[in-house]
Amino acid sequence: METRGAVAEGLWAWTPGRGLAPAPEQATGGRLLVADSWLLREGRVRAYARHRERFSRSCGECGGPEPRRLVAFWQDVTAALPRTGAWFPRVELAAGSLELRLLLRPAPPLGTGVRLWAAGQSDPRTVPRRKGPDLDTLARVRRRAAGEGAEEAVLIAPSGTVLESATAGVLWWEDDTLCLPPPRLPVLPSVTAGLVQERALRSGLRIAHRERTVAELDGREVWLVNALHGIRPVTGWVGRPMRVPPAERAGEWRTWLDGLMEPLPCRLNRRK
Repeated sequence: METRGAVAEGLWAWTPGRGLAPAPEQATGGRLLVADSWLLREGRVRAYARHRERFSRSCGECGGPEPRRLVAFWQDVTAALPRTGAWFPRVELAAGSLELRLLLRPAPPLGTGVRLWAAGQSDPRTVPRRKGPDLDTLARVRRRAAGEGAEEAVLIAPSGTVLESATAGVLWWEDDTLCLPPPRLPVLPSVTAGLVQERALRSGLRIAHRERTVAELDGREVWLVNALHGIRPVTGWVGRPMRVPPAERAGEWRTWLDGLMEPLPCRLNRRK
């Protein structure tokens, strides 16, 4: 029997043939092998298929459920997600049990700018290219940044090269060139950064992969991009004197990105 109707806030465990049911209290917490999340607003979401594909690919990389089971899970998740309100759902693959789960959370307030801790946090992740295993570690990094008066922290490689932030990809502009770290570096494949790059290519803008230290971003228009907040220009740096130019491009790009929100599908195409 498939799950029908919207679920309530909380953690839901999935069982084949039975769908989603409230997870037992002891299931809360614990290490995740894979996680993926997105903004859901009035039943509309951005790049839903890409989040599904990234989650499914990551499950395959760490010996997760077979593709048919993942398709059935996503069918039930899609049917159960609310079509009203603002939410920040997260799909999970638990370590050990390999249980598939849905965590339904209200969306936090969305930011239009962000203060960034410029001290440069050495990258503490164990699996940087897969979202899930290091979520608790990254939450601690953000708490440290908050203690310094910032909202996010930059993760850096041993060389000092900027990788990304604790929860978002880092993009910046050098004149009319959209820049981002080279893909060979340990960065998470960002759905939102991918959308931005595709628009830049369609618009005939130059894209460059460049290695930059935090100091080399001084005076640049820098963006943090993720599925929750979309595009947030850096409006202040904490911890070192850094110039912040007016975010001349961010407003128009944010409007474009918001326009990509589409209604959740009624049903997903079943793929073998």
